[in-house]
Amino acid sequence: MNALRDLIARHKQGRAVGVTSICSAHPIVIEASLRHALKHDDALVLFEATCNQVNQDGGYTGMTPADFVTFVHDIARRVGFDVSRIVLGGDHLGPNPWTSHPPVAAMDKAEVMVAAYVSAGFRKIHLDCSMSCAGDPTPLPEDEVVRRAVRLARAAETAHARAPNAGDAPVYVIGTEVPVPGGATEAIEGLAVTTPRAALATIEAHRQAFLAAGLEQAWSRVIASVVQPGVEFDHHNVIDYDRSDAQALSHAISAVPGMVYEAHSTDYQTRGALSALVEDHFAILKVGPGLTFAMREALWALDAIDQELTSEPRQARLRDTVLERMREHPRYWERYYHGAGKPLTVDLQYSLSDRVRYYWPDPVIESARARLFENLRASPPPISLLSQHLPGTLPGVRSGSVTRDPLSLAVAHVCAVLDDYHHACHTH
Repeated sequence: MNALRDLIARHKQGRAVGVTSICSAHPIVIEASLRHALKHDDALVLFEATCNQVNQDGGYTGMTPADFVTFVHDIARRVGFDVSRIVLGGDHLGPNPWTSHPPVAAMDKAEVMVAAYVSAGFRKIHLDCSMSCAGDPTPLPEDEVVRRAVRLARAAETAHARAPNAGDAPVYVIGTEVPVPGGATEAIEGLAVTTPRAALATIEAHRQAFLAAGLEQAWSRVIASVVQPGVEFDHHNVIDYDRSDAQALSHAISAVPGMVYEAHSTDYQTRGALSALVEDHFAILKVGPGLTFAMREALWALDAIDQELTSEPRQARLRDTVLERMREHPRYWERYYHGAGKPLTVDLQYSLSDRVRYYWPDPVIESARARLFENLRASPPPISLLSQHLPGTLPGVRSGSVTRDPLSLAVAHVCAVLDDYHHACHTH
């Protein structure tokens, strides 16, 4: 955790450095991130799990916080990455998974969750109590958002104090102007950049509440606030960062000791936009769907190659299997996609919000994915088919840094996205 605080300190000293926050629980994305970090000898890798992915009830991945730690560390050991260089964070930690409950019950669950995250070894905690629970007004008043966040900070501090061999104390991220997790649910029609006054007011409200609660030490470890810098994506469009719209907001954080901004929904931003964000003090860049979207691109391409190389009875038909399972179990997309026929088929596969990511743990889908890899290991794709379906991997294949193994090809495709983030965070 000292590595993360040291990075923020260097940024505050005038160096335009940042960190990529990788929000994914897919093993291919985790492996790609670790191999990318090995290649570039990065001092730290930051993985974050959301409250919906991972919680004491299992989340949609079926993992508790302790399970997630084991999951990430096992992959790290397999690829030869030092686990001491991994920082784990909890994203959107608050009552979001239980908003159908009354606030008392939802916050009780959120307290248990935050304590479980800290006890398991997560050390970057995003306190997000901005959502309304059953019976709450909508939107929730900011003073209540802050009060609930302080309650969770206390739970985190208590859990850390009780943990054996606790190590570094948690650092915190605050902020109530949080974009929708996973991208906007409808077409974007205008996007308001957070005003400097609102950003500073949020920070001050949290500071006063932390101090009033006797959490001075915890406040000294608040490293960032989430704001809206003017970046977002919906199903098929991206709003690119325009630094001219965010200059006043950018300057406002300069006077706040020890804190930078955290930018959510940076998925699909250009390399230049990501660099500008870091230069403008949005030093923590969150990315999730953009990485699983790239992984899905690679798997669809490999599936197409499989259909060229493998006899029809043995083909994996991964793409068809995923679509079939998504239609059979619509719970993760039915509130988001409203089309029918061809438009729905396009949304299910290609929406930038990448609702496909919720389905990868499905055992039927995983069986098809495993068969796909088995087929392509038995019949490695020739360069001609890679040129057609995964042309971005060809330079690595030709140089020998990427093999024709399907996992290596999928990892390389995800790493191409991580290259843009690495450039933004490290080359200033």
